[in-house]
Amino acid sequence: MTSTLPAERIRAARDGDLVVFAANGFGFASWMARVPDVRELLDLTPGLLALILLAISAGSLIGLPVAGRIAQALGATRTVRLGLALVAPGLVIAAAAAQAQLPLGWTMAGLFLLGLGVGIWDVAQNLEGSVIEQRLMKPIMPWFHAAFSGGTVVGALVGAVVVALGVPLVAHLGVVAAVSVVLILWGTSRFLPAHEDAAGPANVSTRQRSAWLEPRTLLIGVMVLAAAFTEGTANDWLAVAFVDGHDLDNAFGVLALALFLTFMTAGRILGARLLDRFGRVAVLRGMFGAALVGCVLVVFGTRELAFVGAAIWGLGASLGFPVGMSAAADDPSRAAVRLSVVSTIGYTAFLAGPPLLGLLGDHYGVLQSLLVVGAVSVLALLVVPAARE
Repeated sequence: MTSTLPAERIRAARDGDLVVFAANGFGFASWMARVPDVRELLDLTPGLLALILLAISAGSLIGLPVAGRIAQALGATRTVRLGLALVAPGLVIAAAAAQAQLPLGWTMAGLFLLGLGVGIWDVAQNLEGSVIEQRLMKPIMPWFHAAFSGGTVVGALVGAVVVALGVPLVAHLGVVAAVSVVLILWGTSRFLPAHEDAAGPANVSTRQRSAWLEPRTLLIGVMVLAAAFTEGTANDWLAVAFVDGHDLDNAFGVLALALFLTFMTAGRILGARLLDRFGRVAVLRGMFGAALVGCVLVVFGTRELAFVGAAIWGLGASLGFPVGMSAAADDPSRAAVRLSVVSTIGYTAFLAGPPLLGLLGDHYGVLQSLLVVGAVSVLALLVVPAARE
């Protein structure tokens, strides 16, 4: 795809979207770093904690299907900013409600806003990224997802420090919201003009039905769902599992999450070379196999082996989602509608994952319930061939 814009302008948009992805990850991980503290403040069982986390997923799944239309009407710049306008107050409301030990509905309302904003923001930043990728004629989508992962690493590491220092929830997440505002205003100011960034997802609403009937698209969606479950389960539950299952304090639980996120980020940065050399199917098989091994080490290993397992799990979770996006977009003329279908299937993992793990955690313990990730990884291994180039 050609563009009338100079290369420097497109590269500026690339840099801006990298910042937007990173800010998204930073804000999300900052909240997740405080989940063990929220659980203690509100005296939550795993099942009740799952219900609270479900509010984020519900908000995201409502935002996801409408975000494409919003981006078509407003452009990616204003759509990302709209998402931010929901995320920032959502963070503050959830933090304030938990810190004041208000009824659970208040915390859930804040998290619903957070999830709704993240869903809108996420789709818009990916749409902008797909247009930039087409203009540059380079497969750089994994780098955008690596920026998101890098943001989560920073958010988790900062979270570990503030947890160790005993910083109140409102102070921590209030600063995170303010930093996010600054980063997003700068990043989106470098986005492509509206006539450029709106080119990708045309005709999604009129073509979506036929894409739902394509076996390859549905199988890629199942693979992306498995990848999202593998990644999302760690985001939601890994810190809690280390605290409960390995008898560690909250700061070490957050460090385990940070280790997972660090290796996931590294896998996304370095994975492009592996994909070029070995192809999608071989690399994805290796990655989902690594996720399975890492999960087993986390659950059954000693404390030291559990941290090793968190790293291997993070590496294994790194490429399933972005490679699934690339596979869905192999045919440019069908990319938009197929990405919509695959994303919708994949994001259901964020809805189903928290309550499933919470219910299992009530009966078997949070640590043992993580074995579901191993089962999902086996499912992913069976459908990986659908992503073949």
